[in-house]
Amino acid sequence: MPKKDLLSYIREGRTMSRGEKLRLIVQLSIPSILAQISATVMFFIDASMVGHLGEKASAAIGLVETTTWLLGGLGMAASMGFSVQVAHFVGASDFEAARRVLRQSLVCCFLWSLMLSTACVIVHGVLPYWLGGTADIAPDASLYFLIIGVAGILFQMGGLAGSMLKCSGNMKIPSALNIMMCCLDVVFNYIFIYMMDMGVKGAAMGTAAAELVTAVLMLYFLLWRSDMLGLFKGGRLKVKGGRLKVKGGRWTVEGGGRSSFRPSADVVRTAFKIGAPMGLQHLLMGSAQIVSTIIVAPLGTVAIAANSLAIAVESLCYMPGYGIAEAATTLVGQGIGAGQRLLTRSFAYMSVGLGITVMTLMGVLMFVFAPELMALMSPVDHIVSEGAAALRIEAFAEPMFAAAIVCNGVFIGAGDTLRPAVMSLASMWGVRLTLAWWLSQTHGLRGVWTAMAIELTFRGFIFLLRLCQGGWNRKFVTKS
Repeated sequence: MPKKDLLSYIREGRTMSRGEKLRLIVQLSIPSILAQISATVMFFIDASMVGHLGEKASAAIGLVETTTWLLGGLGMAASMGFSVQVAHFVGASDFEAARRVLRQSLVCCFLWSLMLSTACVIVHGVLPYWLGGTADIAPDASLYFLIIGVAGILFQMGGLAGSMLKCSGNMKIPSALNIMMCCLDVVFNYIFIYMMDMGVKGAAMGTAAAELVTAVLMLYFLLWRSDMLGLFKGGRLKVKGGRLKVKGGRWTVEGGGRSSFRPSADVVRTAFKIGAPMGLQHLLMGSAQIVSTIIVAPLGTVAIAANSLAIAVESLCYMPGYGIAEAATTLVGQGIGAGQRLLTRSFAYMSVGLGITVMTLMGVLMFVFAPELMALMSPVDHIVSEGAAALRIEAFAEPMFAAAIVCNGVFIGAGDTLRPAVMSLASMWGVRLTLAWWLSQTHGLRGVWTAMAIELTFRGFIFLLRLCQGGWNRKFVTKS
């Protein structure tokens, strides 16, 4: 049965068999998993390109990598604050309310990304030194961060459009465009890094160019082509109570209505309620990652490079979990919007089970092939051996890491973000960083990764506990 028909069962309140629910989860997950794996493979190739420039180039990017993740997390939090509302309204079949949220999200998220990019411009020169970088890698790290930070506006708007499409049930288009972005990233990187001999700067330029193309296409498919959320139809922009049309080079309203692009208190308040805990979580989690980088930095250039490249390899394992989590967010969001509590809970449990199964298998493969995977990333023997040892430690945490990832996707779909954020922060700061500092003193990089594995296992356990308690499944959308 087509995916679209199964999704409509949620909105129509129809009964679904266990097989139909599993099929829908898999159908929604596969495009996102493929996109996540593709992104990881392309990042793998990307990091390998830089890695073959030498350990200093890898260390320069690795030094600011966690900070760029922090920026991406803050952007995603803003997007999800609005797209979760859209998922709820789509589940309730209130498509006008969903488009109302979309219009306001475009304005709010653009302004938010502009603020973040401005902050990047201000701090890029001193950031590498704050992170413990030395003078031999700081200039490249600073320039890389500056370019990626300015391109964050593109990442924000493309990510918002993709998130909106996914929450409406369209996983194929954003997943296909993300795969395309990864391919473009490799092509542009090859051009800028090797053909134009721009080194680390070329890696950042390649990523920015790929994000530009993807953001334009993602917005096109959302605003012009989406049946549920498209704002532009036949050259006109639909607005509440009328239509906004171009006349003489100016936007004018037809039909007596007024545009709702201006942020309204109810939408922004709900977005803040959903997104602020996520933003705080990403801020403090990203800060914790930065602290982790500071812990690794004194261990030397080899440790910094091995840590960065091992993280790239490990993402091969956990990206399928994020793909399944995105499907869970969509299904739970629409299920809650439709008022189907039992169906929503069933989707949540089955999604988490699928995520744990997939990532356990990926963890086994990572453990077995860790040396070969690291050898693809760097020709330096010390980097390969250190990175492979770290990956084999991390492999044991993958099942519970999957539980944490997919449970978080469930909670986001339900709009339940505050308590999971507090749990993540307590786990990261109270367990990982404390253990990482302590173990790094005697076990170096392997001690840092041992702390990471212990913390991810603990986090997965407490997230499963919250999932089973069911407090997240008490929220229902109110139609506007």
